[in-house]
Amino acid sequence: MASGSHSWHCCLLLAFFLVFSGADGLSTAYYATSCPSLQQVVRATVSSAIQAERRIGASLIRLFFHDCFVQACDASILLDDVPETGFVGEKTAGPNVNSVRGYEVIDRIKANVEDVCPGVVSCADIVALAARDSTALLGGPNWAVPLGRLDSTTASLAEANRDLPGPDSDLGTLIARFGAKGLSPRDMTALSGSHTVGFSQCTNFRAHIYNDTDIDPAFAALRRRTCPAAAGNGDSNLAPLDVQTQNAFDNAYYHNLLVRRGLLHSDQVLFNGGSQDALVQQYSSNPSLFAADFAKAMVKMGNLCGAGGEVRCDCRVVNDS
Repeated sequence: MASGSHSWHCCLLLAFFLVFSGADGLSTAYYATSCPSLQQVVRATVSSAIQAERRIGASLIRLFFHDCFVQACDASILLDDVPETGFVGEKTAGPNVNSVRGYEVIDRIKANVEDVCPGVVSCADIVALAARDSTALLGGPNWAVPLGRLDSTTASLAEANRDLPGPDSDLGTLIARFGAKGLSPRDMTALSGSHTVGFSQCTNFRAHIYNDTDIDPAFAALRRRTCPAAAGNGDSNLAPLDVQTQNAFDNAYYHNLLVRRGLLHSDQVLFNGGSQDALVQQYSSNPSLFAADFAKAMVKMGNLCGAGGEVRCDCRVVNDS
């Protein structure tokens, strides 16, 4: 978390920046003058975090997704509950609690950015840049990130519980949930490819490995070794979302789907006799196509912006009024 001195300096300069920035909409050059070293600072901090724990890269990509699907890409997911005021954030929503990670890395990036550009860069933009850098540092595509988001002063636990697709979602639900955010079925299938990195808990894939028939029996048996059938036993045990190259951002996720080795029910439904089968086959055989479509879909999702807000001094709390 940013220190008290960082927050004080940030708030001192915040009003000046908001009045004189004059920026409408997002731009890849948004901080070219106000914080020219921003992207180097973010990438260096993300790189350090990934060197310490490679899994955190996947977590930062997922954090961006879970932020953008609730109130748009506004860093609302970063806000802590404040019991004394009755403020309730999104961290305890079903899809987020004991699942979304990386908050401390965002705090670290924010503190490092504040050291060089106090009061200038939003937490929402930091989350977007961290997701891009995580993808690239894990071996995936790189892209220019449009910037200029503001941080929300509100959060929505109800919207997080309602709008984020779950691991048991069927294809129709996935298409509808993504469509509600202006994302096409192609965007959805490309973005699902982020499951080429990262892990999931037993509680998320237990039903798939024990009850579904669209799964390779040998793969189901492998996963059952560390995921007991009875709920409450081994619920938090982890398995890689991509059994082939769990720490590399590539197109192996789609190879897995072709041989019925998708870890989650919501993964395997992308290749199960439905509308996305042909696209999964294309991504499986054409890694460049997947990389290009993934980058486009991340920019498109990142363009979901809120109606207003502020540049938070501390990513976990709204600024003092």
